[in-house]
Amino acid sequence: MKYMALIYFAPDASPEFGPLMAAYQAANERFAKDGVLVAGDALEAASTATTVSVRDGRIETLDGPFAESKEQLGGFYIFDCANLDEAIRYAAMIPTATYGRVEVRPIRNYANKL
Repeated sequence: MKYMALIYFAPDASPEFGPLMAAYQAANERFAKDGVLVAGDALEAASTATTVSVRDGRIETLDGPFAESKEQLGGFYIFDCANLDEAIRYAAMIPTATYGRVEVRPIRNYANKL
C-alpha cells in the first residue's frame, strides 16, 4: 500500500542547512535501497503558494497558504510499504521528524474501488 508522509516544520526552527541536507541524502539512499521510495521532494516556502477555489464557476485565487499556522508543509514522500507500521518506521527516518512533524496517511486507490 502507498502512504504519503507530509513534512511540517516551523521555518525558524530549521537546523543548519548542510548537515540537514546530508541527513536527507542518507535517508533518501536508505529509502531507495529498501525499495519503498515512490517519490519525494521539498516544497518552496509557503509564501510562494497560491490557494485555488472555484465558486459559481469562477476560479478564485489567494496568495499564500489558506490556513495560518506556525508549522508549514515543507515537503513530502510517497512510500510503498506493507502496512502503516512500516510506513511510520520510514517516516521516523525523515530528518525533519526530529524538530518538526511528519503526518502519515494512506493513499486511497480509487482504481481498486471501481
